[in-house]
Amino acid sequence: MLKAAESRRTPQGQDRDDAEESGTGELVTEALKTDMQIQFTDQKQEFNKRPVNAGRRSLSRSISQSSTDSYSSAYSESSEDESSPRDKSQKTSKGLSDFCIKNIKQAEFGRKEIEIAQQEMPALMFLRKSAGEKPLAGAKVAGCTHITAQTAVLIETLSALGAQCRWAACNIFSTQNAVAAALADRGTPVFAWKGESEDDFWWCIDRCVGAESWQPNMILDDGGDLTHWIYKKHPSLFKRMKGIVEESVTGIYRLYQLSKAGKLSVPAMNVNDSVTKQKFDNLYCCKESILDGLKRTTDVMFGGKQLVVCGYGEVGKGCCAALKALGAVVYVTEVDPICALQACMDGFRVIKLSEVVRHVDMVITCTGNKNVVGREHLDKMRNGCIICNMGHSSTEIDLASLRTSEMRWVRVRPQVDHIIWPDGKRVVLLAEGRLLNLSCSTVPSFVLSITATTQALALIELYSAPEGRYKQDVYLLPKKMDEYVASLHLPTFDAHLTELTDEQAKYLGISKHGPFKPSYYRY
Repeated sequence: MLKAAESRRTPQGQDRDDAEESGTGELVTEALKTDMQIQFTDQKQEFNKRPVNAGRRSLSRSISQSSTDSYSSAYSESSEDESSPRDKSQKTSKGLSDFCIKNIKQAEFGRKEIEIAQQEMPALMFLRKSAGEKPLAGAKVAGCTHITAQTAVLIETLSALGAQCRWAACNIFSTQNAVAAALADRGTPVFAWKGESEDDFWWCIDRCVGAESWQPNMILDDGGDLTHWIYKKHPSLFKRMKGIVEESVTGIYRLYQLSKAGKLSVPAMNVNDSVTKQKFDNLYCCKESILDGLKRTTDVMFGGKQLVVCGYGEVGKGCCAALKALGAVVYVTEVDPICALQACMDGFRVIKLSEVVRHVDMVITCTGNKNVVGREHLDKMRNGCIICNMGHSSTEIDLASLRTSEMRWVRVRPQVDHIIWPDGKRVVLLAEGRLLNLSCSTVPSFVLSITATTQALALIELYSAPEGRYKQDVYLLPKKMDEYVASLHLPTFDAHLTELTDEQAKYLGISKHGPFKPSYYRY
């Protein structure tokens, strides 16, 4: 088993036949015209066959429908009824009913999505093959993360390692309904669907905890909402937990607040600040998915556009690099002088948002903070400015100030709203200010394999640790664990590590088998 973790408080012209006669050419032209008329007539007839929806779709349905879901037309959201999953009684093929999802009939398609993701998640598949002794036997894991094909691979890996799992979603837009159905069909109680209301969100978390019939002893959280719910609603249960694993900036901040106040009665692992999360999930994942999310929702061309990215942490760095590569003019806002200096050295102009907000074409938040874009900024934005968030929390844009009687909200696409001012100015809001990439597009499975493997190992470490190893505090993952996760993914690239000689290891004062960097080393 791994050593105790380190405590921390903190991608001309076409040749023609010279011999062609004019008569032949005219015949060809007439044939083409006739063919085009036939095709147009067929299309028109087909169009006329389609039923016209005379009624207005409800907001809940328009939110749940998404052109970005990777589903076939046979499983499209538009084919489903508008009733809430909470009002429906569903059972799996084996008669199980302990779940609440959109449509259990999508399970077969969701299983295919999970199988595709498995091919890009080698480390988790390795953990399954080497499970053997079931290191999580007896663990009851309550999870609150994005429910995607990639997360499903993690959940089923935890089950293969011996854990019992119950799951809810940490984001009301990111759940892939077919994947949730596939999980439920295989026996994992899942309470989530795409387009939940705020009330649905907390109802699902409460059902996930199941404090009366099933009591968790481990928490795997993304954002801290599940941890917060158990702490507030089930304090006695919270005190009996064996460990918490948290992967987001927002959730870690909340854990440190509890620790500082002396109210954290359970050891917690800070996955967010591990190297395998910061440098891979935050940086490389966002570098690829920011473009995907923006293209799918707005069809915007980035070349020559002026953009401002709020925050130059790992997420901000990934977003800036991707946007700059496509020819956008990128500005950065920062509060941290070190991150600001990094942005300057990378060739970005560091400014205050108020200095450029009048003329930029897009504003992207990546801070994890609240009210980074306030009403004073929104009022000054140019007509057609696009606003989106790449941070976990939905608090970075002050949307509450825009939900007033004089402001008009118009849903123009799934996850795309026009907010219209009284003078006719409009800004384009994506995903209602929630996480853009997981709400409006997909993320690379391979990168998520790295984070998911880190989460799995953190759960094993906390659950298997001898009594007294971990106190009631927040811990960083040991460097050895980060290196192990990275090593499990190297075979994919046929990468061959250089081995230190005994003399070299002695010279550096380290073991030739690692860890190779001290805990304070910054990659």
